[in-house]
Amino acid sequence: MAGEQKRRGPRPPREEFADDRGGFDDHLVKLYRCATVVKGGRRFSFGALVVVGDRKGKVGFGYGKANEVPPAVEKGVKQGRRNVVDVPLRGTTIPHRVIGHFGASRILLLPASAGTGVIAGAAPRAVLELAGIKDVLTKCYGSTSPKNLVKATLDGLRRLRTRKDIEKLRGVTVDLPAEPEEGGQTEAFVSADEPETVAAAGEGQGV
Repeated sequence: MAGEQKRRGPRPPREEFADDRGGFDDHLVKLYRCATVVKGGRRFSFGALVVVGDRKGKVGFGYGKANEVPPAVEKGVKQGRRNVVDVPLRGTTIPHRVIGHFGASRILLLPASAGTGVIAGAAPRAVLELAGIKDVLTKCYGSTSPKNLVKATLDGLRRLRTRKDIEKLRGVTVDLPAEPEEGGQTEAFVSADEPETVAAAGEGQGV
């Protein structure tokens, strides 16, 4: 019949909603509680800011909202896995100095030598550790909202470039030491045209 509606079968499960984590870890950065006044009293809802990553150069974040805490966290994890970005690493640290921006927040990321650890606050630390960065220095400016800092940290990580990326973009050969293998130490680099300046600085400091 023309008016008869065709019955549809059950919806197939989506890949991103699968139960397996796929090698990703997640961390709850902050839980937000929102209350709205209704006729019978107050109705609460929750928002979860979650960071996910594989600790090998992939990281993302998600924000899930629900009437209960577990569904909010689950939604945040699923959204974070859909927004994963690749982060270039140099050994256990980042390739170079970079500043990330979002809104009124700025965060400065500085490479550090092996053994330094992740020197950062709670929100940036979650992003950096789940990205696989083990040695880095940070400094936050402006707003310290966890949402802003997570997004600013990710913005900074997106701006990172490796030596191969720069050589490909500019068509030149960059005068830098070979990149260390995983687990290797990162040495300080001094350009060939700056030895006198560095030596003078060392003498002034009594080195």
